Amino acid sequence: MPPSVAPNQPHTPPTPAAAGNGSREKEAAGARLMSYLRRLPLAESERLERALRVVRAMHPDEDEPGPAAMQELFEEGVGPATESWPCAQPPISRLSMAPERCNNRPWLARMPRKRMKQRWVKASRHRRVALTLLITGLTAVAAWRMATVLPHQGSTYLEMVLIGVFAILFAWISLGFWTAIAGLGVLIRGTDRFAITRPRPTDNPVRDDVRTALVFPVYNEDMNLVCAGIEAVYRSIERTGRLASYDIYLLSDTQNPDAWVEEEAAWARLVRQLDAEDRIFYRRRRTNIKKKSGNVADFCRRWGKNYTYMTVMDADSVMSGETLNRMVELMERKRNVGILQSLPAGVNQHTFLGRVQQFAARLYGPVFTAGLHYWLLGDAPYWGHNAFIRVRPFIRHCGLGRLSGRPPMGGDIISHDFVESALMRRAGYEVWLAYDLPGSYEKGPPNLLSEMTRDRRWCKGNLQHLRLVFTRGIFSAHRALFLNGIMAYGSALLWFLFLAVSSAEAIVEAFTEPSYFSNAKSLFPQWPSWEPWWALSLLATTGVLLFMPKILVFMLVVIKGRSKGFGGFFRLPISIFIEVLTSTLLAPTRMLFHSKFVFATLLGFETHWLSQQREDAPTTWGEAVRSHLGGTILAALWGFALFLLNREFFWWVSPIFMPIVLSIPISVWTSKPSLGRAMYRMGFLRTPEEVDPPRELVETAEAYERNVAARRPLSIPNGRGFALAVVDPATCGLHLRQLNGSKQLNPSVCAERDEFVAKALENGPESLTPFQKKALLYDPRALSDLHRQVWTLPRDLLAKRWGVVTE
Repeated sequence: MPPSVAPNQPHTPPTPAAAGNGSREKEAAGARLMSYLRRLPLAESERLERALRVVRAMHPDEDEPGPAAMQELFEEGVGPATESWPCAQPPISRLSMAPERCNNRPWLARMPRKRMKQRWVKASRHRRVALTLLITGLTAVAAWRMATVLPHQGSTYLEMVLIGVFAILFAWISLGFWTAIAGLGVLIRGTDRFAITRPRPTDNPVRDDVRTALVFPVYNEDMNLVCAGIEAVYRSIERTGRLASYDIYLLSDTQNPDAWVEEEAAWARLVRQLDAEDRIFYRRRRTNIKKKSGNVADFCRRWGKNYTYMTVMDADSVMSGETLNRMVELMERKRNVGILQSLPAGVNQHTFLGRVQQFAARLYGPVFTAGLHYWLLGDAPYWGHNAFIRVRPFIRHCGLGRLSGRPPMGGDIISHDFVESALMRRAGYEVWLAYDLPGSYEKGPPNLLSEMTRDRRWCKGNLQHLRLVFTRGIFSAHRALFLNGIMAYGSALLWFLFLAVSSAEAIVEAFTEPSYFSNAKSLFPQWPSWEPWWALSLLATTGVLLFMPKILVFMLVVIKGRSKGFGGFFRLPISIFIEVLTSTLLAPTRMLFHSKFVFATLLGFETHWLSQQREDAPTTWGEAVRSHLGGTILAALWGFALFLLNREFFWWVSPIFMPIVLSIPISVWTSKPSLGRAMYRMGFLRTPEEVDPPRELVETAEAYERNVAARRPLSIPNGRGFALAVVDPATCGLHLRQLNGSKQLNPSVCAERDEFVAKALENGPESLTPFQKKALLYDPRALSDLHRQVWTLPRDLLAKRWGVVTE
């Protein structure tokens, strides 16, 4: 209603300036209306009609007609349209997945006679006996030689400890050496009678009605990267014509409310883009019990009944449609296989260290994986991703309980994959490595600190296997795999102990007067002797075990004519030298970190689950100083003490101490993407996937760039998912659709959430705690109320507090 005019007083027309201000305010109100209406699923004519009707109804003398216009729009019943969005989850079809009993009473499983007659079982037994004899014999000779080069030939307690630790570490190195030799033999021969990809007369026919679920567990991940990978996998399957056999599930354990909304929005955008409403689903758990294994188990309970197989992926995993179809075929033809593990190739690394790791994994990985297959055959490990799993046996036999006691050695099983493969074998199903199957990809950590963050979690999980080594019914091969996983980190502590004991021995010798006569009566003195050739031969033997496989792999690549994929014949050896030099410089620092992780875990310090860094962000100097300063000081003091007390020994161990002293600049420099790109331009550290990129990786890169460049709704900055859910009517409608309606709440809870709404309006979304944000996101009434009130805020507050740009 217009304001009343006093009688006998002529109405004063507005000045030109006032009229101009009113016009601008009206334009701003129209811009706000159109910004809102554009985010609703309306026809363009209906959108314009609503905007004009509201603008015409606005009061001409309103100071800021925008809030009043929005109030008018809401009174007409316009708001977030939930009916325009699909439900993120299919109908639930429940199955029970009870935790498998894992007690610690040693009990050897009784193998069925049918299994005993299998050719691969007999062959694997003979191969493992040969491997044990090779390692034991070589280790015994090395330990004897080690004793001969020590000052007292191993007769003192300190030297006995030194020899014992050395023997364990030498056996560990020998295992890697013989695995590489076996893998080289398999790849040189070119044929493997036990390869899972080889047809058998006993193979079963392939059924046409089997369905597979591709599950992508995520936890606070970059959804631009995750959705790019899913899109590439989806399009690759589509090209094979087998899309109807697959469904994709995005399984979230994210607890950050802003990341939660970003995930929903990314899922909806992906579904709309691919027109995959009934093919790609999204599920977020309220509590991430048992982390990734619990997330997968939750899927199995809800929807596992609908699928014959599931493929567990990582957030950055990509697999080609041909590879997925091939693995389905293999699982169908060999119905006794419970888990089929592919060999993922490292891709998409740009930092220097990332490229080094990617190059090493791609060059040496197939050899070591083929060797692992040679020794294990159907008792292979499962690495937790890029693998096919038979769903029914997994549900029945691979549920994980909790270990007794408190974390870190008790509680939830973290390294679940090795345990699940062991339980699958205990149930009578086989686990195989498809080492010769291409088309499987993943991305590794980009820098040393992100690698150590991941390793700390893995270290805790692997050390938990100490309590599972003697689990009832586990086969000996999987007990060995448990021990192998423990040694992956425990060996670092043993190396540290070996260095400490060696230093103590050197210091003792520096302060001990030589004794030429023993306690026994003798006419002749015992002169101290030093045999440098024995020491050098021992050092050479260790060097052969460490570096000979790399030389043989180089020869294999050249013989097979594959050097072009690694940069060419002349660049490949230089790349290997760069990789060896980098690994040598980083090995002491890794040893120090891993020793600390093992020591802290054994002492009972808990490790928190952190999301993995996948973007190629360089390490800052501040991060490097905080992470490496303690080790730098320790190495400097240790080395200085040896320099003063036993200078000869100091020079022997200086290659270990100096990289630790320089770990801060090494960590920073190796994390630089510019250095990695320079290596690529010069042709070094290249991989076949870079020389001839598979279509799936090209599509992943293109989709990622497109996702990053996509315009944000209402210009709300990336990472402010809660603000997006509150302000953007499309995202708000999407989120309300997934909540499946309002629930009856206690009046005190409603009052508390009304306080959260008032707080958000008064101070903006950043004033809310994560708990308060999640409380509003779970409450359709409170979220809808906050949405309407935010849009009726003055223009400056709407932009300042909520980041909304409507002009």
